[in-house]
Amino acid sequence: MFSHAPEDYDCLFCGIVQGSRAPITQPEDVVLKTEHITAFVGSHWWPNNKGHVIILPNVHYEALYDIPYDVGAAIFEASKQVAIAFKHVYQCDGTSIRQHNEPAGYQEIFHYHLHVFPRYHNDYLYDLTFQRQQSDPAERLPYAQKLRAYFQNLSIK
Repeated sequence: MFSHAPEDYDCLFCGIVQGSRAPITQPEDVVLKTEHITAFVGSHWWPNNKGHVIILPNVHYEALYDIPYDVGAAIFEASKQVAIAFKHVYQCDGTSIRQHNEPAGYQEIFHYHLHVFPRYHNDYLYDLTFQRQQSDPAERLPYAQKLRAYFQNLSIK
């Protein structure tokens, strides 16, 4: 409907859903996968909010405008589960979610995705002087392992 992806767009996030080893994100970063969504520890971190999670639909939808309601509900449910997991695993003070549509809305990857951030008092997440930094897969692994263990324990009960 409101597409901005080039015709020959090679979607990085579709590769992550399929389990490929992307240039940055690795299969080990995935913390939750269902019929509708894949959630993984994001590769770019803000200094005081490490271990944030990105949730995306398993089917390629470019932006919010394109998402079927049942998939949107699954994304919302996953965002709530991740936020609660952060409270248990990271002992954060709060959580925030963020989502962007179209270039004017700062969408950089043309596959719908939702960021879920652990928040801490005075973490300055929205302070423009704090820029995101690329993390190393080894840095992300402990965060992903803790979140995966949390979700695995939930499914056992």
